[in-house]
Amino acid sequence: MPKVGDQHSRWPPRLLAVYLLAWLALAIAPKYRADWLLENVLVFVTLPLLIWGYRWVRFTMLSYLGLFVFLLLHALGAHYTYAEVPYEAWSQALFGASINEVLGFERNHFDRLVHFGFGLLLLPLAVELLALKLSASVVILRLLAVGLVLACSALYELIEWAAALVFGGELGMAYLGTQGDELQSV
Repeated sequence: MPKVGDQHSRWPPRLLAVYLLAWLALAIAPKYRADWLLENVLVFVTLPLLIWGYRWVRFTMLSYLGLFVFLLLHALGAHYTYAEVPYEAWSQALFGASINEVLGFERNHFDRLVHFGFGLLLLPLAVELLALKLSASVVILRLLAVGLVLACSALYELIEWAAALVFGGELGMAYLGTQGDELQSV
């Protein structure tokens, strides 16, 4: 896939503008402001780095689009908390059917959708990041990218767990998004 060149150079800034508009709209009256702030630490670190690095490193449109979709899903989760994103109400309104009933779910699975999306949507970006520093075959780069994404996912889960223990109470549970899953302390 071609890198963002002259003909496509307008798309990353446009995606950023659309994302920032959505993010601003979702920043208005989030369900739990403290949880929203915790969830957005990722955004407060990632976006400035991407904007700063855009002068030197350009990724493919697939990578920018994947990052855009992931960040939108994350912004939704931060606004409502992952446990309370009303996708059931949305599916009822749009399709007249309950996703949970059709799939036999017993709880809100938005967090799992975003976890899956993290791997699927950010894998192209991980391959491209590794290709910047490594001279390896495409197969090796893709395998390493899968490992990198899995490692980042595991690290983020550990950070979530630690934050839930540190902040405790309602904020800790909102950030962790237990959604009916058992929380056990060590």
